[in-house]
Amino acid sequence: MVEFPISGVETYWWLPALVAFMISAFASTGGLSGAFLLLPFQMSILDYTAISVSPTNLVFNIVAIPGGIYRFIREKRMLWPLALIIIIGTTPGLILGAYLRTTIFSGTEDFKLFVGLILLYILIRLIFEIIKKKDRTGTELKDQSDFRAHTIRFSLLKYQYEFEKRVYTVSNLPVFILASVVGIIGGAYGIGGGAIIAPFLVTVFGLPIYTVAGPALLSTFFTSIAGIFVYSHLLPAIYPAQAAVIPDWYLGLSFGIGGLAGIYLGARLQRYLPERLIKTIMATALSVVVIKYVFSYFMG
Repeated sequence: MVEFPISGVETYWWLPALVAFMISAFASTGGLSGAFLLLPFQMSILDYTAISVSPTNLVFNIVAIPGGIYRFIREKRMLWPLALIIIIGTTPGLILGAYLRTTIFSGTEDFKLFVGLILLYILIRLIFEIIKKKDRTGTELKDQSDFRAHTIRFSLLKYQYEFEKRVYTVSNLPVFILASVVGIIGGAYGIGGGAIIAPFLVTVFGLPIYTVAGPALLSTFFTSIAGIFVYSHLLPAIYPAQAAVIPDWYLGLSFGIGGLAGIYLGARLQRYLPERLIKTIMATALSVVVIKYVFSYFMG
C-alpha cells in the first residue's frame, strides 16, 4: 500500500495504473480518454472527494492521451481543422467551469447529480443512434485501403472532409458554441470535455466515430493543459484559502501511465471494430455513471 501525499489517497501502487488501462482501452475507441469514468472511481472507491479530484483527472489526460493522438495521426484520421474549432471553443468555457466547480458545485452530492444529468442526456442520444443506424462489420473496415480522412475545404464558416468516399460538411459556428458549453461542463467535471463532445458530434452532427475520435482526444489534451493551469495557478491566486484545488500530480501520473498504454491500444484497435459496438461501449460506460450518480442521489 502507498499513500499519495497531496490527496491522502491510500491504495495499492499498481491499482490506479491497472484501472486506468482497462477503462482507457475501451473508452478510447470512441474518442474518450476514460477520465469521466476515473472520476467516480476516485470519488466512490478511493474516497477522494476533494475539489482537487477534478484537476487530478486532467493530469491523467495529459499523460495518457498522447498515445492515442499518435495513433490517429499515423493512420491519417486526425482532422486538424475540426480539432482546432473544438479547442478554440472549449478552452474559455473550461475556465468558467473550473470556477463553478469551486463555488456552485463544490458540494459532492450536487456535483454528482450535475454530472449524472448531463451524461444521461448523452446516453439517451447514443441509445437512439445504436438502434436506428445500420452497422458495418469490422472485416469491411479492415480490408479498406482508403480508411483515411481527407480535408476538402476549411473556411471561417464551414469545414468539409471526405471519409470512405463520402463527403461530410460541418458548420463551424454550431460546433464552436457546443464546444464552449462542453468546456464549462468539462472544466467542472475534470474531463477536458472530450467525453461529451465526441458523442455529440456523432449523435447530433452525424459524423462517423472513426473520424471524431482523433480530434476529440486532441482537444481534450489541450483543454486539460489549460484546466490544470487554471486549477494550479489561477484559482489559488484568486482564492488563496483554496489550496485544495491543486491537483495530486503523483496520483494523476499513476493513472496516466496505465491510460497511456490503454488509449494507444484502443486507438490501434478502433478501425477493426464495428461502429455499433463502439457506440455500445460508450453507452455502457455512460450507463454505469448515470445509475451511480442520478439514481443514488434521489434514492438517498
